[in-house]
Parts: sequence; C-alpha cells; structure tokens
Amino acid sequence: MAIIRPFRALRPPVHLADSVASLPYDVMNVEEARTMAAGNPCSFLHVSRPEIDLAPDINPYDESVYVKGKLSLDEFIRNGILVSDPTDSFYVYRQCMGDITQTGLVVCTSVDDYQTGVIKKHEHTRPDKEDDRVRHIDLLDANDEPVFYISRSSAQIGEIIAGVTNGKPEYDFVTDDGVAHTLWILSDQNLIRQLTALFAAQKRLYVADGHHRSAAAERVRELRRSNNPDHRGDEEYNFFLTVIFPEDQLNIMPYNRVIKDLHGHDITGFIDQLATIFEITESTDPVKPDARHYFGMYLDGRWYQLHIPISSVDESDTVNRLDVSILQNLLLDPLLGIKNPRTDTRIHFVGGIRGNEELTRLVDSGEYAVAFSLYPTSVGELIELADQDQIMPPKSTWFEPKLRSGLFVHRLS
Repeated sequence: MAIIRPFRALRPPVHLADSVASLPYDVMNVEEARTMAAGNPCSFLHVSRPEIDLAPDINPYDESVYVKGKLSLDEFIRNGILVSDPTDSFYVYRQCMGDITQTGLVVCTSVDDYQTGVIKKHEHTRPDKEDDRVRHIDLLDANDEPVFYISRSSAQIGEIIAGVTNGKPEYDFVTDDGVAHTLWILSDQNLIRQLTALFAAQKRLYVADGHHRSAAAERVRELRRSNNPDHRGDEEYNFFLTVIFPEDQLNIMPYNRVIKDLHGHDITGFIDQLATIFEITESTDPVKPDARHYFGMYLDGRWYQLHIPISSVDESDTVNRLDVSILQNLLLDPLLGIKNPRTDTRIHFVGGIRGNEELTRLVDSGEYAVAFSLYPTSVGELIELADQDQIMPPKSTWFEPKLRSGLFVHRLS
C-alpha cells in the first residue's frame, strides 16, 4: 500500500518559472553551478547550491553554506519568487526531451513507507552525502528538491493524468538544453481521492533517483519526532517531496566510468590481460554499446569494443549479470584495483547525457588514463532487483531528462 498525500507547494509565479527552474544540486560541480546561475538572481541554485554565493574556497559542508541556503529560500519567499499555493494539491509534471516524454505525479510520499519497505531501494547511500542532505533539509525546513520514483503502470491512473493534461497548464517552457517542461495543478478533491486510492492499491514504489534525499527525509523525521512531545504522525515532516513516473515512460542512460591510472600496468600489458577475459576489437569510432555485455574502452587515443560472451555470465544472478557488475567484478577490481567504487578516489562517474565526447576529453586531458562506456541498465532490471531486496553497484543508472528544481517546494512546518 503506497501512501501519497497532496501538499501546498511553494512555487514561482508563471512569469518566473523558467528563470527559477534549475538542474538538481548533484549533477554539476560548484564551478558549473556558479556559471549556470550567473546573472540570474532567481535561479534556484542559490537555494540548492548556496555555496555558489560564498567564497570560492568554502568547504561545501561548512555550517555557513546551510545557513546561506536558508537565507536564500527566505529571500525568495519574501521577494515573491516563490509563493505558497492556497490549497493542498497534486501536480502533474511532464518533460519532453527529443522523442522521450515522461509524465509524473508530484506528491508527498510517506517516511513510514520508506521505513517499512513499500518504497524499494536499489543502491546504498554514503554517510557523508546523507549527512549533507539532512543538514540542508532540516535547516531549510523544506524538501527543496523532489526525489524521482517509479510506479507500476496503471491504466486507471493514466486515464486520470491524461484528463488533467488535456486542460490548460500552469507552466509550459523550454530550458536551454531543449527539454520542455509543463506543469498542471490538480486540486480537484474527487480526483485527489481517486488517485490516493489507486496508489494505495500499489504494493510498491521504486527509487529511481534520490536515494540520499530519501534517506535524509527519514532522518529528518526522526529528529523532529524526537523533539516533538506532541508528535501525531500526520505532520508535514512525516512526508517528503516526490515525483512518481510510470515504469513504461522512463529512459535510463548509462553511467560511464573513467579511471585515473592503470594500476601499475603498461598499455600493452593491460590490453593483453583484458584479452584473457574479453573479446577485444579496435574501433575507428567512439564505442556506444548497443547490447548487453558489450563495453566501450578509450585508452591512449584509441577506442576499443569489449565483449563478454553470454556463456561467461550467470544470467540467473540478478546483480552480477548487470553490465555495471561485470565491469566491476572482471575488470575494475582485479585489473585496476578499484575494490570499492563508492569510496575509491581513482574512479569518476560520468552521466550518459554527457556522451562519449566527455570520456574522450577527460582521458585526452591527462587527468584520467582510461574510460569505459556501458550499455544502460533497464527499468525492468532495476525493478526485479529491488523486488528481491538486492543492491546494485553504485552509479548504475542515469535517468534523463532530469527533474527541474524550484518548480515546487514542500515545507515541513
């Protein structure tokens, strides 16, 4: 039984929506965030990445960063950049990127569901990243960025959403990256009750993107419950901001890898060792794998295709048959010494939206020695694995298009 609840969003007036909307805090570094927000005092990055307004050498975990985020949010509210809706509502949020269209329902989901396993995870979190989000959310007194969840497809839910999207949208704009964003307000109480009941009939929701924000929501709830002698369980801090998309609309891109060095190997010796595990073919073009168990490798100015025969893979093993697991278990760990990709500083992860051009650039710069491009994990693989309470290797999925932040904020008080 999945619990969803309407809320009164803090959101920008129509004429400011495209100026406020920003990419999520964790898809860019601080220099990129500063560039994106430059000259735009309405950019939500002033709230979600407040270090951009502090000294360049500031520690991103310094207390002043969290205080600055709260000051920026308060200023946005005071200046009318964000305004509270008058009634509790759901919101329907559509994104179009090329031939990809995904339409989700913006709701608050339940911390209780996260704790009891109704909301299924597929990745471990890092304690430092969790701590960061706990401090940020608790001081803001708000979920400033939504988590991205998956639901099983439902014809009945789809019909209601389609009816809403036949009406006039509240927002309709295109961001600089060519992604169209459209938002409808769903305040009809009868439809809210119907959707709440239909989601209550769903056994599970699945985290697509936002494991750290989900874990932080749980920890913030526990902090506030312990400090509230009159805790009832229905306070806003028991719920957190979520956009839920049906499984059949989602697009996963690969999460590629670059490694700083060859772990003591010379190039010839490294390739010779690879050849004992993979079928290797040199390519004149960048390799973007188009099937499972194929990988691209960029090394010393050349692209190679690597292939692991299916006979070498235990297809009954839900985790280890994933291409991210094959790369980790057969190459990154034994040959390049990457024992724990969650903590090893020699590995860097590159979202598939950046393309093979970014892999080539990073290796050619000399900062990294070798890059690997992967075939993307599927939504079906994610759901199957989560249903078995299994955990994927870190950075296994990159969802596109990314949700824009600042279009709806959930206050906890």
